[in-house]
Amino acid sequence: MWFRQDLRLIDNPALTEANNSGLKVLPIYILDDVNSGNWKIGSASRWWLNESLKKLNASLNNNLCFMNGDSINCLDKLADSLNIKSVYFNKCYEPWRIKSDKEISKKLFNKGIKVYSLSGSLLFEPDTAMKEDGTPYKVFTPFYRKGCLQNSPEPRIPLEVPKKINLYKHEELSREELNLLPKGDWYKNFENDWSPGESGAREKLNQFLGTGISDYKDGRNFPFKKNVSRLSPHLHHGEISPNTVWYEVKEKSETMDSYRNSDHYLSELGWREFSYNLLYFFSFLPEENLQKKFDKFPWDDNQELLTKWQKGLTGYPIVDAGMRELWKTGYLHNRVRMIVGSFLVKNLLLHWHHGQQWFWDTLLDADLANNSASWQWVSGSGADAAPYFRIFNPITQGEKFDPNGDYIKQYIPELRNLNGKFLYAPWEAPENILQNAGIELGKNYPYPVVDLRLSREKALKAFEKLK
Repeated sequence: MWFRQDLRLIDNPALTEANNSGLKVLPIYILDDVNSGNWKIGSASRWWLNESLKKLNASLNNNLCFMNGDSINCLDKLADSLNIKSVYFNKCYEPWRIKSDKEISKKLFNKGIKVYSLSGSLLFEPDTAMKEDGTPYKVFTPFYRKGCLQNSPEPRIPLEVPKKINLYKHEELSREELNLLPKGDWYKNFENDWSPGESGAREKLNQFLGTGISDYKDGRNFPFKKNVSRLSPHLHHGEISPNTVWYEVKEKSETMDSYRNSDHYLSELGWREFSYNLLYFFSFLPEENLQKKFDKFPWDDNQELLTKWQKGLTGYPIVDAGMRELWKTGYLHNRVRMIVGSFLVKNLLLHWHHGQQWFWDTLLDADLANNSASWQWVSGSGADAAPYFRIFNPITQGEKFDPNGDYIKQYIPELRNLNGKFLYAPWEAPENILQNAGIELGKNYPYPVVDLRLSREKALKAFEKLK
């Protein structure tokens, strides 16, 4: 049983089938930084993976076999040294994994070993949610409402934990020898906010179903409210299946006064499916513009501005709060992801690749499909993308979605004594108000790195040329 992005026992189709074989089951995990190329696991995700593997190994009575290197060579080595009859795994959809899986299946088949590849990571398989002409959707609403909900089979009912797994013990490396933890102690902040593993995922879902979902549709836009599930890292690492979440949210909707909140949350799971669908059919998504006209877009190249964006020193409080939340917690609220993304590509005119790479390394939920599709969406180059003229204003976004400044002050304590409209635009505050708040612009909080009006006009002119 080859674990990958399915680090769980509950509702794990490959594990269930392996156990049903009647043979002894050798559970393995391979850290493959060879075939992944440019998309080997980022630093924040490696911390999460280390913790999750620790929990998974414990749930398997410390029988998880760890390996490091080319997955093809590792499985080939096991096939030669052990009496392996079959290999079970759940499908992954990253292009490099699809390519590697084909080679693995061919090589094992030639050795007389059966390979079973099952569906355990998505609600709807990409080749089932297609348009009537057999082509993939590029617009979300018809993809979800028609391609998924109308034309695809119902999501699979979640499976229970297999009973009495006959585990086989074989050791290669220790988990520590995978050297997953990043250098330095930056990741230690994460321990205060997160509990990786299957039980941590269950706890997050219970919290959301208990309180968060009741005002999800509206509350999800306010970063200081507790109306988001924060399940994304657990879903990415497969500590809970989307099927489990899907059916428990649907069950909750039958007992709630309002159906709108659960339906909206399920549509967000639909966006996850849409991102994977795009990656599956357009494998170039992480590297190339989906809309080729953007290949000619005149991006700027300013390392100083990029660094200030990364460190949360742009002078725009809602942007800086978001980037500091990301660095401190490994997570970023979805509304704020759109704000900081729009600011990078449309106010700073820096290529979406810069944002994609930074998120890949610092997000605990760094997911190739979601990350690539979302950055292309906000830049305007992707599927069903935000129109080029939609440029989020960080001042009005802050005023609207953080009206009391709770979120900004949590991550930018140097602004905690500034209130009202000046909290969202400190440079507009009279000198006496700044002094009373203990703020010295340029010293303990930066001036804006760009002028909003001028940068917006520059962006619109650049986007206009694409027509």
